[in-house]
Amino acid sequence: MAKGSSQAPRTTAPGSRDVHRVVVIVDENSNPFELGCATEVFGLSRPELGRELYAFTLCSPEPRTLMRDGFFTLTGVRDLSAADTADTLIVPNRPDTEVPRRPAVLDAVRRAHARGARLLGFCSGAFTLAEAGVLDGRRATAHWQWADDFRARFPAVRLEPDVLFVDDGDILTAAGSAAALDLGLHVVRRDHGAEVAAAVSRRLVFAAYRDGGQRQFVERPVPRAPDRSLAPLLEWVAGQLEAPHTVAGLAARAAVSPATLHRRFRAELGTTPLAWLTTQRLALACRLIERGEQRPEVVARRSGLGTAANLRSLMRRETGLTPSQYRRRFGPPSGLPDAAGGETQTHGVERHDHGPSRPAPVD
Repeated sequence: MAKGSSQAPRTTAPGSRDVHRVVVIVDENSNPFELGCATEVFGLSRPELGRELYAFTLCSPEPRTLMRDGFFTLTGVRDLSAADTADTLIVPNRPDTEVPRRPAVLDAVRRAHARGARLLGFCSGAFTLAEAGVLDGRRATAHWQWADDFRARFPAVRLEPDVLFVDDGDILTAAGSAAALDLGLHVVRRDHGAEVAAAVSRRLVFAAYRDGGQRQFVERPVPRAPDRSLAPLLEWVAGQLEAPHTVAGLAARAAVSPATLHRRFRAELGTTPLAWLTTQRLALACRLIERGEQRPEVVARRSGLGTAANLRSLMRRETGLTPSQYRRRFGPPSGLPDAAGGETQTHGVERHDHGPSRPAPVD
């Protein structure tokens, strides 16, 4: 994924009132599912983690907000002024994308952007951000069904319709409804590290990191004889990432040819076997660092990344941080020496699309 920049979120010690504030604007005809996703990821207390991750608030421009297709009416939330207190502002999304957003909502989005708040758009929320004018010249994604319409209406936005989400630093967008969970967990990982994101994903019973993009969900003819699921193979590999693996070996384990294995990975995950394996290994390396492993060579070996130099290269490429920088931000207090020596300060450098930008070699 490419690089972007943003300021680190406001987070403090347990018990402090100065916790990163996430505010959701709910407007007429908003989708309840994405509202539920935001509430599940950012709004629930996490007693098992021993600290509050976010302060969460809902607000609306009206005292009574009719949700999508009149399913129910939302009342009892803050007025729109709450958006001016947000460190992260989640903008409204609605399925009738051709309907203009309220001027008051667009003004709240512009004010938040001008003062440096982080902006999130789930699904059709990209239309709200684009209508507010904050996406011009920026990268974003939206549901594949609306890609052509979005490009026609907002040609200044660099739309990427094949990914689950785009992180463009201070503006992040998710493709579809379920991709709101992918983006939400990505934000938790970015703010609090892989270990905390994994804990939140376990509570959600949702994968902390899904490989591939929304291209795999575009309507296509159903095959006459669907392939068997990759799940057994993925579960087996995830349990022994330290071991050497080759595409030929994985194909033999799945009792298929290497070409068939590649085809199944593309069809089911939207990625290659090597890219998926590298992503899983890097996630394990991050968890090991967060749990206190201070030796880069041990992290590299136990995660299957081979060498400390490869570990450092991959972490810089995929997280924007060296191992020591990552440990200072997310790990225990003691320091972790850089795998290759020397440090270049990189603050808030984050990924933009979903999955490694290029696969690293496996053992």
